[in-house]
Parts: sequence; C-alpha cells; structure tokens
Amino acid sequence: MGILKLFKKKTTNNNPQPLLSMVMFDNNETFNLESVVKYLTDTWGQKIEEITGDDEASSFVINGNVLGIGTIPVQIPWEDITGTADYAYNWPTVLEDLKQHNSHLIVSVLGHKTSTALERYQLLTMVLTAILDTSNAVGVYQGSQSLLISRKQYLKSAEALKQNEIPVDLWVYIGLRSHLGKNSAYTYGLTWFSKLEMEIVDSNSSLDVLYNQLFDICAYIIGNDVTLKNGETMGTSIEEKIQITQSKGLFVEGQTLKLNC
Repeated sequence: MGILKLFKKKTTNNNPQPLLSMVMFDNNETFNLESVVKYLTDTWGQKIEEITGDDEASSFVINGNVLGIGTIPVQIPWEDITGTADYAYNWPTVLEDLKQHNSHLIVSVLGHKTSTALERYQLLTMVLTAILDTSNAVGVYQGSQSLLISRKQYLKSAEALKQNEIPVDLWVYIGLRSHLGKNSAYTYGLTWFSKLEMEIVDSNSSLDVLYNQLFDICAYIIGNDVTLKNGETMGTSIEEKIQITQSKGLFVEGQTLKLNC
C-alpha cells in the first residue's frame, strides 16, 4: 500500500502545510514500524493511535496529527545532495558518507488544524530519532531548510527536547559568510514557523559568536512564538540592545529582519 494512499483518507483541506524529512540508508535497509512505535511510547511518552501499514509504508496518529513513513528503495537524487552539501559545514564528510546510500524514507507530519508549528516540529523530531536510534540510518536530509544532518548530530541535538529546549540546528539552517574581513549570518527555515528570516550583515563579531547569537534568538522566538518587528530592539540583557530593521534579504529571498550585532 502506498504512503500517499494511507494519508488520503486522513487529511483535510483544513490541515497546515505538511512537514517533510528524509532518512538515508545504505544496503537497501529501512525502518521497523514496531520498533519505532515502541520507541515513541517508551522514550517520548507518546500515545500512538490508528496504526496502519507496515515497514514499507505506514501511518499513525499522535494527538490528532497524522505521521507517515514511506520507504523509497532508491538514492535521493545526487544533485539534491551535492547542492545542499555545499552548505553543510556541520557535516564535513557528508558526500563521502552518503555516496553509497541507496534507499531512503520520506517522513511526514500532516498536522491537525489546531496544532502549532512547534508541536509539529517536535513530533517530527521524535519520529526521526525513533527511526535513527532503532536502525542503521546514515543521516537526515531536509531540503526545505537546506539541512543535511548526520545520525550522531541529530540524536545528540534532539536531547534538547527532553529539557524543553529548542533544537534549532535540526529545524533551521544558520548560514555563515565571510567577506573582506567582515562576517555575516542568516537563517533559512523560520518561515515554516510563520516568522521572517533573520540576517546579520557585515559584523565585526566572529562566525562562532554570530552563530550562537542567531541560535539563541531562534530558540527564543520559536519557543515563545515571538514575532520581531521593524524598529524594535532586543537583547539578552538590560545593557544589550540589538536594533531590528526590515528590508529585502541579502542571503535569502524576500523580506528579512536585519539584526545590528
């Protein structure tokens, strides 16, 4: 039974845009539905309902959200991998590690109309960790956010959820640029949370500092559903005042918020 057929009877036009992620395998391997369900129950404390399908294609429901897993017995198009790998500074050996992958999963969260983006991303991460920690998967690809994440990094970063923290690096790409002695950073993925992307342009701060600043700000606005606006200021202390201006994006399309860091 195809994964789309499993979803069709459970989705409506009132549901938000689905989240999609891919999990890559060598040796034509795949996931085990029983192990994934047990992991979600034992590790994440989730109640799983309406389980349908098998290790080839399956779906189930958590808190009204339909989650689906489908096995695709081919490699993800290599041009998609190489295009994203150019930005994967977090995974230096990504092309070498993925060149032998020959199957992948499509993991989807078809959110309930009352679920928030944060809740849907939390569920996506829970399912992905259940797959990664119960299989020989190599890593995760999220093309919508230009993310390639190794199995080790994903499982480590996902631990933040257990502390009610936001695993920003699993949901938002933070790009880093250097030019003529100045450093810049930008986000790619905040639009999935109905927020404008952010940019820090031509800063004297180091790339590490810029990354950590954007990481913390992303965690704050995602975790608290905060919408930053043109002309406002923000900071992590009384003394710090980061000016916010809205204008055309330099590193990403559309309007972005420029942070004067």
